[in-house]
Amino acid sequence: MNETNTVESLSGQGTSTQGETIESLRSLLDWLKEQFEGFGIDSVWAGLLVNVVGAVALVFLSWLAYLLAKRVVLRAIRFLSSKTSTDWDKVLIEYKVFARLSNVVPALVAHVLAPVLFEGVESLVGFVQGLAKVYLVVVLLFTLQALLNGLLSIYQRYDISKRIPIKGLLQAVMLVACFVGGVFIISIVMGREIGTLMAGLGAMVMGFLFVFKDAIMGLVAGIQIATNDTVRKGDWIEMKGHGIDGDVIDVSLTTVKVQNFDKTVVSIPASKLITESCRNWRGMKDSGGRRIKRPIHIDMRSIRFADEGLLEKFQRFDLLKGYLQSRLNEVNAHNQTVNMDLSELVNGRRLTNIGTYRAYIMAYLKNHSQIRQDCTFLIRQLEPGDNGLPIEIYIFTDTTVWAEYEAIQADIFDHLLAVIPEFDLAPFQNSTGMESISGTLDVSMVDR
Repeated sequence: MNETNTVESLSGQGTSTQGETIESLRSLLDWLKEQFEGFGIDSVWAGLLVNVVGAVALVFLSWLAYLLAKRVVLRAIRFLSSKTSTDWDKVLIEYKVFARLSNVVPALVAHVLAPVLFEGVESLVGFVQGLAKVYLVVVLLFTLQALLNGLLSIYQRYDISKRIPIKGLLQAVMLVACFVGGVFIISIVMGREIGTLMAGLGAMVMGFLFVFKDAIMGLVAGIQIATNDTVRKGDWIEMKGHGIDGDVIDVSLTTVKVQNFDKTVVSIPASKLITESCRNWRGMKDSGGRRIKRPIHIDMRSIRFADEGLLEKFQRFDLLKGYLQSRLNEVNAHNQTVNMDLSELVNGRRLTNIGTYRAYIMAYLKNHSQIRQDCTFLIRQLEPGDNGLPIEIYIFTDTTVWAEYEAIQADIFDHLLAVIPEFDLAPFQNSTGMESISGTLDVSMVDR
């Protein structure tokens, strides 16, 4: 009960002190007007001079309040921030949130003192208070912009910012705030209620939407990109139709900036990422492995059954010893069961050089230290065509770094192409003009 009485007492003292100050100002202005009239100045001119003095006093007091806010309050905030261990307050100071907020003080002072200093001049009081309100709205908008930039800076320090970018959403908030602030300023200048003004602005808003439909579509697309996590900063995206193949360096409300691998920078409207096809390689990076999907084309004229001499050669390949032992046991058991005439290669079951080559590829990649065994692992035979028989390798490396991936892929195919002749196979390659000329020369030499 005592604490309540104390608070009420202090509040009452503050109110009475404020009232006494206002009364003192009014008394001073009345005394000043009397002095002007005492010098023989007409009452109208004396009132005008008093208003001029009031305007000078208003500017001086507003400036004084501004200095106090800047020199005292801001220094106190910086001092308190230096004593804390958190970073968010330092970021807000760095982005001048408190500095911009301190500009509110002179507007409040002008709004409060205008009725006192210009008593009896309603038009002048309305003008000063309206000007103070407009200034206050502008200051609050700039403060909100600094606050959002500071919050974005703090948010980007966390890992979640890479998964859920909010820059576009903050820009949308700022855009809405600017629209609302603009409506407030118009209502203040025109002296009309906001509800009435909004009803009158309906047709203008519809025209605004029609004229700026592209920008609004970009705004909507930017919000969709942010909420659906379509593209993040650092993603590798590819849009061949727009010459885009590189890393995203910035995602804003209406545009996305991409730095291509040739170091050129391309800006594309955010709406294009929603309405057109865009390949995002983020899933590949997040998986920790990158796919190799490439065929080796074998000349079908070189495919044949493996005879005893070829099987004896295959058995000297370390990677095939386990495979050959199990497969030969299986084949021999089957052939003995069906009692086939094995004097002809077409009878019974036999190994082929192409099947053994596929088994070798499988064994080689199973023993490769840079190939992931927990991802899709396929060595498959595709449909034969004009380019021979494709043996497709479908595997994943253990790295997503581009240069390392290309080096692994090149090493694998260097080896697999080099061992093709060891299986009595031939790679398929289209004939060239030089091969035709060479063949003609060889034939002519034979004829001679």
